[in-house]
Amino acid sequence: MIHKLLRLKQFIPHEFHESVYDIDLEQLQKQGIKLILSDLDNTLISYDEDMPSQENITFFKKVQECGFEIVLVSNNVAARIEKYTTSLREKGFEINGFANARKPLNIGLKKAYKSATKVYPKEEVVVIGDQLLTDIWGANRFDAYSILVNPIRKKTEKWYTKMNRKTEVKMIERIKNETPDTYKRLGLEKRK
Repeated sequence: MIHKLLRLKQFIPHEFHESVYDIDLEQLQKQGIKLILSDLDNTLISYDEDMPSQENITFFKKVQECGFEIVLVSNNVAARIEKYTTSLREKGFEINGFANARKPLNIGLKKAYKSATKVYPKEEVVVIGDQLLTDIWGANRFDAYSILVNPIRKKTEKWYTKMNRKTEVKMIERIKNETPDTYKRLGLEKRK
């Protein structure tokens, strides 16, 4: 029922990809994107993992080669983010992370944005995440470019994320029914 009260436009990402590894970083670079604010849980690693995978390392190398700055923004606890970012720093990546971001509120996104090494105009910022109700809604409220990816492993999600997913399914159904061209253009039929 709540999904009917929410404005649909706020939940429509600019892009959808099956995973972060399918994002065309070179295309983002051509668009003028310079700062990536990325979610952690079920975007880069599942909830039952806490260290960067080899795929993550390859992704961060490509991000670095393209000249992007990246900051992690998570609604999870600080210890989890710190463990992950410390491991990345030990591998030579300069990546900060912010926990307890309270997405879709802008508090955490603003902190992450302000922590960047330089000031980027909002049109040079992309937010990447796996949830419409936190990551994409937050990104769109923050006036950043938004990219939705499929969650890595839903079985590992916490109860409140599972509740969000039920509303998310209804929102995607609304996108399909009310803006079929957008639904098709984004490829949301591949949404898991």
